[in-house]
Parts: sequence; C-alpha cells; structure tokens
Amino acid sequence: MTTYLASFSLNNAPFTKEIPDTDLWMPTSKKKLVDDLVEAIEARASVMLAGEPGVGKTTVLRALRHRLGDGRFRLTYCHNATLGRRDFYRQLCQALGLAPSATAASLFFAVSSHVQDLSREQKHPVFLLDEAHLLHQDTLDHLHILLNYEWDSRALLSLVLVGLPELHDRLELRRNRSLYSRIQHRFAIGTLTPDDSADYIGHRLAQAGCQREVFTSDAVAIIHEAALASLREIDRIAGLALSFAAKRKRKLVERDVVEAILAAEARPN
Repeated sequence: MTTYLASFSLNNAPFTKEIPDTDLWMPTSKKKLVDDLVEAIEARASVMLAGEPGVGKTTVLRALRHRLGDGRFRLTYCHNATLGRRDFYRQLCQALGLAPSATAASLFFAVSSHVQDLSREQKHPVFLLDEAHLLHQDTLDHLHILLNYEWDSRALLSLVLVGLPELHDRLELRRNRSLYSRIQHRFAIGTLTPDDSADYIGHRLAQAGCQREVFTSDAVAIIHEAALASLREIDRIAGLALSFAAKRKRKLVERDVVEAILAAEARPN
C-alpha cells in the first residue's frame, strides 16, 4: 500500500469503499435516478430499485441519504433480508431504537405505532430494505400491511426495496400483488458505459490527490470489460493494477499490466 501510494503521489488508497457521501462519484444517469428517488420519497411514495451486482445501488442509496438529511425524513436501513417475519420486525425495532417484544404481533404494533408517532412529529419515515430479493415470503406477505394506515387513506411510510433484478420477478407473482400495487415507482439501475468507467477511475484518483494520468485508455477499456461494468470489480482490479505497476517501478498502468493481473487470476491454483 505505502509503495504504490508513493509511486503515484497519492494521499490515500483511491479504490477503497471508505469514502464520505459528499465524495461519491455518479454518472449523469444515476444523478437523475437519485433525483427521481428524492421526488418519490418527498411525495411519500414507495419505491423498488433493482440492478445487477456492483452497478452502484448502494452508492445511489448513500446519495439518497445525503439528499434527505434535512430533518424532514427519518431513514432506517436494514441489510439482513434473510429473516422470517418475526425476526425481521425485531431487527426493524432495534434499528428504530425500540425495545423488541416477544411476539410478531407486538413487534408489528411497535413499528406501526412508531411510524404514526413520527408522522405527528412531522417526520416522514423511510425504511430502506437492501438485498430485498432475499426477503422471506412470509415477510413479503406482510409488508403491504405495514403500509396501511387509517383505512389505507394516509401515506405515513415509504418503503424502498433494493435488490437484484429477480426482485421485480418476485413482486410480480400473484401472491405478492397487494405489495406490488403499493410500490408506486419501479426503477432499474443500468450498467456503466466505457466512458463512465474512465470518468470513475479518474475521479477516484483525483480524490486521492493524483494530478496526472495513471491509467492509459486501453488499460481502462480492459478493466471496464473485465469488470462487466461493476464498480466493485473496477475498484478491485484497478487497485491490484496500481500495486502491480508500483512493484515494477512503472509510472503508468498500461494494457499489459491489467492483462497480467487477469491472466494470473485465470490460471488454476
């Protein structure tokens, strides 16, 4: 780490996930998606956001959190979707700072009462359920009830269901139609273009203090293709490429550096 930071005049590792919300990179298409999400939440609607692994769903959620941080909203993030209904509501209670009860009915009552309390305080609760494609069916069967307040006449809560594309397929099942009909906005997050990948790598290097070109254009093109336009994979491959180049006292990450890394990974152990 220290070697490649010095070699490329970097202040810190450029391809780490430990970056503040204010420094997040986002292409124009995803900025518009965040705008659409903010508009939906401000309208007290519920949302589905689906996309392939690594395309930036969590980045979009972090940008959404930053945009909604003005005190009018209370965001609660749940990332463990592999729970039955009672444990799901227990997790939600803990995330909300409520004392978990023993039974599923009392857990649900505590959450729904908390939602109504927030409404009286002029705060709109938003529950962000990540990896929602993994939700247990018994939890999906019940979520639409969590959205029902005052004879289904008031929108006191917004659900944001985030997951892989199969989330859309699950919600379309007849058994989930009550929930699906209450998800007013259904967004799909697309993959990066080659230009997006180049811009992303340049942005991350600039954030780390780099003032010159480090990755050649053909090296970036190979990273984009190998990463299948996944930000997570771009981070991984680009970080390895910096380290590989630094150890060989290279001042540029060229095509052959990336090819060597990918070839080494393709060889059997």
